[in-house]
Amino acid sequence: MISDMATPNDTPHFPRSAPIDGYGKGGFAFADMSHRGSLLCLPDSIWAWDVTEPSQIDRHALQRIFDAANKIDTLIIGTGTAVWIPPAPLRSALRSVNVVLDAMQTGPAIRTYNVMIGERRRVAAALIAVP
Repeated sequence: MISDMATPNDTPHFPRSAPIDGYGKGGFAFADMSHRGSLLCLPDSIWAWDVTEPSQIDRHALQRIFDAANKIDTLIIGTGTAVWIPPAPLRSALRSVNVVLDAMQTGPAIRTYNVMIGERRRVAAALIAVP
C-alpha cells in the first residue's frame, strides 16, 4: 500500500515518483509495493486516487495536477479499459496552466508514463485501475 507517512494534510502517499512495474487485479505495483485502486502520479509523489471510471474525471478529481502544474508539462490519463475523449473544458483548463493532456487506456498509459519518466520528462499520470 501507499506509504502512511504523514503529510501536511495527513494524506498517505509515496514521497517520490517511480515507474509502474505492474498493473491489473484492481491495482498497481511500484517501488517494491502494491496498491489496490487507482493512482495519481506526480513528478514528486504518488497518491491514491478515488476515480474508478473516466466519467468521474474532472477538475476536482485532478486538483493535485492543477496545484502542481508548474512542475508538469504532460498529463497522461489511463482510462481503464474504456476509450474516453476528455471534455473540451477540461482540456482548456489544463491548457490554461500549460499542461498537455493525453488520454488512453491504462496499459498504454503506463508504458508511456514509464518511458517519459525514464527520460526525466515533466510528466504526471492519472491511472484508473483495471480488473
